[in-house]
Amino acid sequence: MPAPKILVVDDQLINVQLLKRKLEREGITVISAYSGQEALDAVAADKPDLILLDVMMPEMDGIEVCTRLQSREETRSIPVIFITARNSKEGKIEGLAVGAVDYITKPIDLDETLARVQTQLRFVHINREMVDLQRRLAEARRAATVGAVTQGIAHNLNNLLGVVIGYLDLIKSGADKPDAVRRNADAVERAVQRIVSIIKQLSSMVVKTRLPTERFKLSELLDGAIKRFEQEVETTGAVTLQNEIGDLDIDSHVEVFESAISALLCNAWEAYGHLPAGERHIVLKTSMKPDAEVPTLELRIEDSGRGIDPTIRDQMFEPFISTKHTVGVGMGLTVARHALRNMSGDLILKDLEQGGTVAIAHHPINRPERNRA
Repeated sequence: MPAPKILVVDDQLINVQLLKRKLEREGITVISAYSGQEALDAVAADKPDLILLDVMMPEMDGIEVCTRLQSREETRSIPVIFITARNSKEGKIEGLAVGAVDYITKPIDLDETLARVQTQLRFVHINREMVDLQRRLAEARRAATVGAVTQGIAHNLNNLLGVVIGYLDLIKSGADKPDAVRRNADAVERAVQRIVSIIKQLSSMVVKTRLPTERFKLSELLDGAIKRFEQEVETTGAVTLQNEIGDLDIDSHVEVFESAISALLCNAWEAYGHLPAGERHIVLKTSMKPDAEVPTLELRIEDSGRGIDPTIRDQMFEPFISTKHTVGVGMGLTVARHALRNMSGDLILKDLEQGGTVAIAHHPINRPERNRA
């Protein structure tokens, strides 16, 4: 590990020489500066790990130097220890207020100064280790996510293509049976639509820019989401809508809103496992989010199914994390949360005390700086 590097700034030569001699004996590299401007130039040329900075200097004092360092992203993280002859409480508060991490008072006690420097250098080392660990964790997480998505896509598309090929073979072998051909063609169409749905979901996940919005009636958006869900699961009447806030206008993107809420309804539907359609009941409730900083719509989608599987609780928003074995599932929650966050909202899932799960979606009523399509 390279020797730590400290910048010592003082307009009195003797003070710089005393500190330099003491620190270098401990294996610390010392850079010297004798004015505020020299200090800024030294930091720009050779970024130190720590700065010992005299407060009382002509032309540009230590307070001004520290303020300038704090104003720049690349120097803000460098810890500054002030050296001052002022021992008043007000003086210390002023220095801490502009970003200093510690104070040393004159006349300088070299042993005390060394102890304070070593303490701050330990903090610097720990902080760098944490930053490096966070970077490596982020890289590992990205790699794992890419692997999961790639494996999930390949598995789902291979299965769906197998379905398509199988039904096409049935169509060929039963070309003289119109009813069978029609049924098999319908199955092929459903499989193709599932493939299209996966591709659309993937496309929505890579959107980085904020989508354009328009003003919509909430009732129209909810109706569209419910109809999309009913087409997906091929049933009607499973969703009970309890709209407590009536019909109001909200800023949204119709495709994003409907696909997100439809995905949550599908997730609630699938939570019932193999129960008959008539025994699967979903409640969609609307209200205003309490204690929100801006007016925010809260949508609660409740089911009485099997609840959140403990084995996937911490990964349930990861792509293709699922306990279901149906071909083409595993991205609904991922896509829904991504879509809602793109609209400045969010999504959380909770267990219900009486059994089942509630998905709580938040969506702002008025999007700041709304862009119209």
